[in-house]
Amino acid sequence: MKLLLFSDLHCNKELTRQIVRQSSEVDLVIGAGDFATVRRGLESSIDILKKITKPVILVPGNNETLDELKSACEGWQVHILHGQGVNILNQEFYGLGGGVPETPFGDWSYDLSESEALEMLKNLPEKAVLISHSPPKGYLDVSSTGKHFGSDAVLKTIRSKKPKLVVCGHIHESAGKIIQLENTIIINAGPKGIIHQL
Repeated sequence: MKLLLFSDLHCNKELTRQIVRQSSEVDLVIGAGDFATVRRGLESSIDILKKITKPVILVPGNNETLDELKSACEGWQVHILHGQGVNILNQEFYGLGGGVPETPFGDWSYDLSESEALEMLKNLPEKAVLISHSPPKGYLDVSSTGKHFGSDAVLKTIRSKKPKLVVCGHIHESAGKIIQLENTIIINAGPKGIIHQL
């Protein structure tokens, strides 16, 4: 199965159109959150993405809430995952949106505590593909200040459930990077899109 992975478009229309163009080459498109910027511009980003004709999975980032994402996607056949999964082409996918742990950005940011995230991740099937807006702690999560801003809950879940692939975003400085943790490939997708053969 050929996947197109992306995250953190933040209302960039040119990059959003590029994702639509790239989607013709793949079987499934996965967006790991932050289609909006500070809770604005979500509809314009989603309206462009609606031109994708392949199956699509999205999770909310910290720049849009789950309800805002669902509302913007009305009328589009898309799988929005946040604490639940879906089986597509005989592969399990599971999603977790929001910033984990809570960001320092204030009330506008859609965040979860580590304990909330751990609870929402408990039903992740083994060998699934995990789509998490936030990266795991210590992996593809280093900011421009040199600090790690990933999630302990996501890391614990990767170690216990051993997903095949983790698609994340959130930390822009790690966009486009790929690493491996034991048998799990972790990709901080970024806004330019990465094609990955599963």
